Amino acid sequence: MLRRLYAWTMALADRPHALFALFVVAFVESSVFPIPPDVLMIPMILARPSRAWLIAAVALAGSVLGGLLGYVIGWGFFETLGRPVLEFYGKDAYFDAFSERYNEYGAWAVLVAGITPFPYKVITILSGLTSLDLGVFIVASVIARGIRFFVLAALLWKFGVPIRAFIERYMGLLFTLFVLLLIGGFYAVRYL
Repeated sequence: MLRRLYAWTMALADRPHALFALFVVAFVESSVFPIPPDVLMIPMILARPSRAWLIAAVALAGSVLGGLLGYVIGWGFFETLGRPVLEFYGKDAYFDAFSERYNEYGAWAVLVAGITPFPYKVITILSGLTSLDLGVFIVASVIARGIRFFVLAALLWKFGVPIRAFIERYMGLLFTLFVLLLIGGFYAVRYL
C-alpha cells in the first residue's frame, strides 16, 4: 500500500495541478488541517529537483496566507471556529491564562511553531486572538516557514537522487519514523 501511495504521490508531482494542490494543502494546514505540506513537497521535489525553489515558494505562500486565515479565525471567529481547533489539539484548557502573556513572546512563538513540528495553526489562531501585531506575525511567519520549506528544498535539491533511492529502499522505516514524529508532535502539543 505504501509503495502505491508513494508512486501516486510521485506521479502527482509531475501533473500540472501539483503546485495548486501543494498551495491548498499548505494553506489549510496553517489554519485547521493536521497534515503538513512536507508530505507533498518531498515527492514533488524528488520528482522535479529543478523546481525545488518554486515548490518551496508555493508552500511558503500557501502557508503564510493560510496563517493569515488562522489569525482571522482567532481574531474574529474564536468561539465558533478557533476554540474547536484548539480543543482538537488539547490546548483550550490553559489557553486563557497563556494568551495574557502571549504578546510578550508572540514573535518567538510564531518562529518556533513555524519551523518545528508544533502545530502552526495553534499559533496562528492564538496570534489573532491576542491581537499580536499583524506585521510582526507576517514577518515571523515568512521567516519561519521560509526556513522550514527552503531548507527542506535545499537538502532535497542537493541530495535528491541518493535520498530518493534511500526513501524507496527504506520506505516502511521512514513512514514509521514520520508517524512517530507526528504523534510526538501531537503529544507535545497536548501535554506541554
